[in-house]
Amino acid sequence: MRDFDLNLVRTFVLLYETRSVTATAEALHVTQPTVSYGLQKLRRRFEDELFRRTGAGLAPTTTARALYEPLHRALSEIETTVSGAHSFDPATARAAFTVCLSDLGEVALLPRLMAALPRQAPGTTLTVRPLDIRGAADQLGRGEIDAFIASTPLGSPRVERIPLFSEGYVAVVARDHPRLRGRSVDLAALGAEQHVTVSGPAGHEGPRRALEAHGLLHQVVLDVTRFAGLPYLIQDSELVAVAPRLVARMFAADHRVRLLELPIDIEPAQVAVYARHAHARTPAQHWLVDFMRDTLVDATEA
Repeated sequence: MRDFDLNLVRTFVLLYETRSVTATAEALHVTQPTVSYGLQKLRRRFEDELFRRTGAGLAPTTTARALYEPLHRALSEIETTVSGAHSFDPATARAAFTVCLSDLGEVALLPRLMAALPRQAPGTTLTVRPLDIRGAADQLGRGEIDAFIASTPLGSPRVERIPLFSEGYVAVVARDHPRLRGRSVDLAALGAEQHVTVSGPAGHEGPRRALEAHGLLHQVVLDVTRFAGLPYLIQDSELVAVAPRLVARMFAADHRVRLLELPIDIEPAQVAVYARHAHARTPAQHWLVDFMRDTLVDATEA
């Protein structure tokens, strides 16, 4: 056991969770050769290959599967004890965090975070960067950001997903739209109108896919990359947009638009916080993730 230390336990657990040498190296802030060297030591110690390379990443052996639970449990207990001795006290700490949010996140979720932050962590500041769902996991791995919020489920082994809420969609139209009245719209009426859709680096591809599934893509006359401009496009036109219910309610409260229930099924958006795996977070980052989860988990119920 002379050459078996806590870093090897972290290496094993992260390799098991990420199935990637690259992701493990990023999480531990070390080089890939360092992780590979640690894996070799683990293989010698347990006299087993532990992980085999496949097209989908590293596949654990039977021995690795048997080792994961006890090593994961032991590591969690050790890190809980250590974090208790070097914990993050939000009431007194001076800290700065960087998170990525979509424009929807900035409109609907950021105000909630900033309302709670001064009360819980008065010495903490927050920097918000635009969310690019395609590169956010890499930004986490490089330490450029501390967390991000996304509605697109990510299967990346580099990040841990902390669910917040599930959110459906509604149609948004001008308050005085000449044809669409009432509280809902049927498929024939929806198909007769011109649409504006949103697609881009923030996700939310469900509405456009639903229109395509019902043969309505030919009715799309405008495609933009951000939701924030939708009420300005809609309130003085006859366009129809489909938006997540939470932000659509905010649009209706502040602009001359109203909401209609849809006649088509759209898979709800699964909004979640994404962060490094727990073993790779600092005490401050642990607090941040818990703060974001606790503040936003009931956002759709307000």
